[in-house]
Amino acid sequence: LKDKLQDEVMKIMPVQKQSSAGQRTRFKAFVAVGDGNGHIGLGVKCSSEVATAIRGAITIAKLNVVPVRRGYWGRMSGFPHTIPTKVTGKCGSVRVRLIPAPRGTGLVSSPVGKKLLTMAGIRDVYSSSRGHTRTMGNFIKALYQALSKTYGYLTPDLWAERALGSSPFQEHTDFLAKKKVY
Repeated sequence: LKDKLQDEVMKIMPVQKQSSAGQRTRFKAFVAVGDGNGHIGLGVKCSSEVATAIRGAITIAKLNVVPVRRGYWGRMSGFPHTIPTKVTGKCGSVRVRLIPAPRGTGLVSSPVGKKLLTMAGIRDVYSSSRGHTRTMGNFIKALYQALSKTYGYLTPDLWAERALGSSPFQEHTDFLAKKKVY
């Protein structure tokens, strides 16, 4: 996994703090890492220099790698191409909803969303977003949270196999066979 991770700088934004001598500007970097095969990580770091912020964000992103569960829409043939269920992520006012899509649909999302979904290894998905999505940091975080929720849902194919016991009728057959006298 370590060698396969690709990193991508999603956004670098200046943030300012008012001090007694004026403003102190720092740079906030959002970096995503993914292997294109079901793993995605997101890192956010603020530093006084851009290069330091990017380096720190890459380290944090590699520490925050989560598995992304992929599934099918319709027929279960070939490799998994979409997400297994509808999932929602939120950060700030931004709500992102990912909906499974048929094979060949592609990624119906914003350019930033397409980058993140491609890094996660998803090829077909519909996305719907609400809130102030221009706040790209919150949009990226909401999308990452939605992708990390894909393993939070337990579908029947992940249920543990359990041996069936005898039915209650079979178990209490002697009692049920007795004739009752009224």
